[in-house]
Amino acid sequence: MTEHDDQHDDQHDAGTMHIGELADRAGMSLRTIRHYDEVGLLVPSGRTTGGFRVYTERDLERLLVIRRMKPLGFSLDEMGDLLSIVDGLPGSDADDTAARAARLDAFLEDARARHAKLVERAGMAEEFIGTLGSLRASLP
Repeated sequence: MTEHDDQHDDQHDAGTMHIGELADRAGMSLRTIRHYDEVGLLVPSGRTTGGFRVYTERDLERLLVIRRMKPLGFSLDEMGDLLSIVDGLPGSDADDTAARAARLDAFLEDARARHAKLVERAGMAEEFIGTLGSLRASLP
């Protein structure tokens, strides 16, 4: 039996979802979500009595953070580092909070730089499409 077969298992609480629903809501594949579980980025909040993964809205939000980092080219280790910051907010003491804020600022700066590169690349792609359109228009 696969986890998808267990969609009718009522052994989970209201407000939770199985991996199939999580995948649908996040717009991601089951394989990708399982991979994130294997590497420790997205551990299910629980399991049914049958051993099937159960996720919460908080897990979905965590997955969406991961999904948003992916196009910017962040590595799995970098994703894990950011998630550890997010998991610890707000910090337990002033020193911890200041350190987390500094790490978060570094991620924000890095994300902005990566985004700028993507925007530049998208502009180049648009120019290329325009070039192809012009070439095509010049043919009978």
